[in-house]
Amino acid sequence: MFDLTGRVALVTGASRGIGRAIAQKLAGQGATIIAAARGDHAGATVVELTGRGHKAEAISLDVTDAASVQRLPGDIVERHGRLDIVVSNAGITRDQLLMRMKRDDWDAVLATNLTATFTLAQAAMRPMLKQRGGRIIAVGSVVGQMGNAGQTNYAASKAGLIGFAKALAREVASRAITVNVVAPGMVETDMTRTIKEETKVDWATQIPLGRLGRVDDVAAAVCFLASDEAAYITGHVLAVNGGMYM
Repeated sequence: MFDLTGRVALVTGASRGIGRAIAQKLAGQGATIIAAARGDHAGATVVELTGRGHKAEAISLDVTDAASVQRLPGDIVERHGRLDIVVSNAGITRDQLLMRMKRDDWDAVLATNLTATFTLAQAAMRPMLKQRGGRIIAVGSVVGQMGNAGQTNYAASKAGLIGFAKALAREVASRAITVNVVAPGMVETDMTRTIKEETKVDWATQIPLGRLGRVDDVAAAVCFLASDEAAYITGHVLAVNGGMYM
C-alpha cells in the first residue's frame, strides 16, 4: 500500500475512535507516531502500537494550550530529527440550539476544533519549510459542509477548517507542503455506539451506501493524503461519508 517508512507523524486526539485508528494506520505503513491526547490517555494507543513492533510515543497535550502546542513540533524534531505529517484530529461537541447555546460552549468548540489547528499548523510550518515538504491534514466533518440543527458551533468550526486549509495550501505549496481536509460522515465510534439501534438504522437509510462509516474508512483516507501518492493533491476536501453529502 503506502510506504511511510522514515516519516514522523503527529496525531492529536489519538486516544480513541478516529484518532486512534489514524495512528494505527500510519504506524502500519511504517511511520513513527507521536500520539497526543489529554492527560495520559494516549498511553494505551502507544502500548498497542509498540506491542506490534511499531515506533510510537505518547504525548500529553491540551490542544487549547497554545504555548504547549507551539513547543511541540520543535520538541519532536529535537527527538526524532524531523516532522513530516501532522493530523489535527482532536475535537469536541457542545450541541444545543442556537437560541439556547451558551457563549462558553461556542468558544470551547471553536477553540478546540479550529483555533487549535491554526496553532498547530503554524508551529509545524518551521520544520516543514526547512525540510521543503510535509503533510498537514485536518479532520473535518460532513456537518461543516451541509450543516446540522443544534450544531451551529460545531458546523462553524468544521467549515472553518475547509477555508483555512484552502488558504494555507496556497501559501505553502511552493515548498511541497500539502494541506487537506478529510470530512467524515456518520461514523461508528464509542459515542455513536450508545445511540439506539433504530436511530442508527434511520441514519443509514439516509446514506446511499447504506451503512455508517467505520473509523478505518477515515484512517485510510488520511493515510492516502499523507503518502507520496497524494503529492499532487492540496487544498482538497476528501469526503468519507458514504454519499451522505455530494
